[in-house]
Amino acid sequence: MKNWDDLRVFLSVAHAGRVAAAARALGIDTTTVARRLQRLEAAVGQPLFESIGGERRLSDAGQKLLGHAEAVDAAILSATEGERGGGIAGHVRLSVAEGLATHVLARRLPALQSAHPRIRLDLITASGFLDPSKREADIAVMLARPRNRQLIAGKLAHYRLRLYAAPAYLAAHGLPADRQSLERHVLLGYVPEHIHAPELDYLSEVHDGLVARLRSTSINVQHAMVRSGAGIGILPDFVAVGDTALVPVLPDDVALSRTFWLVTHADGHAAPRIQAVSQWLRDTVIPPA
Repeated sequence: MKNWDDLRVFLSVAHAGRVAAAARALGIDTTTVARRLQRLEAAVGQPLFESIGGERRLSDAGQKLLGHAEAVDAAILSATEGERGGGIAGHVRLSVAEGLATHVLARRLPALQSAHPRIRLDLITASGFLDPSKREADIAVMLARPRNRQLIAGKLAHYRLRLYAAPAYLAAHGLPADRQSLERHVLLGYVPEHIHAPELDYLSEVHDGLVARLRSTSINVQHAMVRSGAGIGILPDFVAVGDTALVPVLPDDVALSRTFWLVTHADGHAAPRIQAVSQWLRDTVIPPA
């Protein structure tokens, strides 16, 4: 391998999943990206990606190269920063639920930066969790324990969800007396065909036949709709507790429980940068209920 910079291009495509997205991130054109990949594949002697539905997914050879490329990337980062401080360096992609990222992790990022200033963190909150088994993410905080033997999973935290509404909505429509009476209220929830995990199907767990009239794929949008007085919605306590614009509904009757799982790929689990971010998650995420 005569040009180590080709690894940087390979890493960008592996992380982005598309040549065009990688080209934008690198500030070069797609033709250059494709040419660099071809040169690297010639050096390795095997295809590094498979093209599936317009996406570039790592081949077996690409999976093997990825760990080495990330180690080189971390080493180059350490070398180029010189005397600006030692410690753990590298790039970490963290896939996490939007609500947890917004209401818990974002405000606690300064602690990670203070402890590990040379870690570059991508906080990815796209609909659906990225899959560490496909190397789409280095770490994922998921709602269910994966069964893939390539993955290492551990409980991160339990959390509760409750029904919430704005005082204005309750003043106009009344306070529900029980779960069945929720059928007469405007309920908020997820768009059914875009629920990426069965653990997000809250209303069916509260009472059979409940249907959300106002729906969104975003928990932050649902939170905003509840605050506006649009209806009654189910929100995690770490989003709603402390929000003086919200009132719990049927708090003694309805309390759902969920678990966040911390998931990493076995190949990269022990990497210092992965361990550092994983420990930050354990230290800063909501405490067990």
